[in-house]
Amino acid sequence: MPPHVWLISLKDLDEDAQAIHLGEVARMELGTGQDDFVGDPLRMMLTGLEEQSRMPYVIEENGEAVGVLTLQSGAATLAGWPDDDSVWLLRGFLIDRRRQGRGLGPAAAAAAVATAAKLTARRGGGQAGVVLSVNERNGYGLAAYRKAGFEDRGQYLGGDSGPQRTMYAAF
Repeated sequence: MPPHVWLISLKDLDEDAQAIHLGEVARMELGTGQDDFVGDPLRMMLTGLEEQSRMPYVIEENGEAVGVLTLQSGAATLAGWPDDDSVWLLRGFLIDRRRQGRGLGPAAAAAAVATAAKLTARRGGGQAGVVLSVNERNGYGLAAYRKAGFEDRGQYLGGDSGPQRTMYAAF
């Protein structure tokens, strides 16, 4: 049975709850070589709180922070998608290295798609799914996204760390 995760929207929390969650995020660790694919989790969450188009989430399992991700509107071309507005961009996705290998990545990626569908229903915007780009060297990431239902839509050469795969999941 896959693990059950919750996505906690940092923007929906009061300042005290945000501070607690950000403290947990600050203690997250990247796995060996992951810094080639993802940035500092705390910096990603703080940037997400500052930008209106970004929705930063802490991924929780059993009440403990196990990772982070951000859904962003109006930025899908950053993942090689042909337009910015028809889909949400999933970015800054990370599972703490001490929690990897237990199926949390696919569970959280699937939860991100479900959350993006709810955001679209609540806000409008007309998005039809979620897109992301993952480095071709990131075999674990590619496998996790496929397991979560994302389809490979081809190579994207716009990433900072080499060739990427554009992946898409419809609502």
